[in-house]
Amino acid sequence: MSLRITSNMMNTQLLHNLNRNLSSMSEQQNQLSTGRKINKPSDDPVGVTYALRYRSELSANDQYQRNVDAALGWLDTTDSVMSSAEAVMKRLKELTVQASNGTNPQTALDSVESELQELKQQLGQLGNTQYNGKYIFNGQTYDIKPYDTTNPDTMKSVQTDGAPVEYTVGQGVTFQINTSGNEFFGEKDGEDNVFNIIDKISAALKQGQYDAVSKETENIDSRLNKMLSVHAEVGARTNRVELMQSRLGDEEYGLTQLQSKTEDADMAKLMIQSNIATNIYQASLSAGAKIISPTLVDFIR
Repeated sequence: MSLRITSNMMNTQLLHNLNRNLSSMSEQQNQLSTGRKINKPSDDPVGVTYALRYRSELSANDQYQRNVDAALGWLDTTDSVMSSAEAVMKRLKELTVQASNGTNPQTALDSVESELQELKQQLGQLGNTQYNGKYIFNGQTYDIKPYDTTNPDTMKSVQTDGAPVEYTVGQGVTFQINTSGNEFFGEKDGEDNVFNIIDKISAALKQGQYDAVSKETENIDSRLNKMLSVHAEVGARTNRVELMQSRLGDEEYGLTQLQSKTEDADMAKLMIQSNIATNIYQASLSAGAKIISPTLVDFIR
């Protein structure tokens, strides 16, 4: 049986084809303008799932990198403070050896004692060092100043907080970045507590007790060795965090590449496809104009 083709059917089919070609051209041009091949979920439902996952992982990676930067800042500050404190300890030992010489007059001992008090103040100030407003040697109570430099006699009896300050620098990876003041400067009222050492040397100098001054050189060496050991541990922590920083950088690069492959358009290929879609649409307009141009008046002629 033959099928009767009417003008209305031809017009409807023509409009359908024109809209389809226009939609294809519009999609290509939209991707060109945004530079992305996924602009709405319906463009690629599976791709959208992966894109959202990559974005989530990149966001977490960015936070981990900020944590790493903060951890390195804390550790670098700690490293610098420890180096300064060790230099003070070396000077303390020099003065102690110098003062233990029995030929020094009392005036010389008084001068040494005066410098010792300055060194004690300097160590107290180093113990109160802050990073981003946090006292680095007072554990989780980093909002409390550990050493009262206005009352030097109390510094040897300070009990700093030993709780760890930890930073999350990866999925399930945390690092302790702090060192307690007692761990570095000496336990509360300990024999080799640096502030206690200075107090004992100071008292001995005022009394002209050379043997008592000389005796403290052992405690100075003991404390300095412990300081160096703690300092080395800080260096090891810094190395681990720097390795984590490098790893996070590699992960960010890999995730960015995957995200780009999933979301970004191939601009060269897209420009060719867009030109093709534009030419097809223009050709369909030209052909359609010839199909629908005849009217009843044309047939009456």
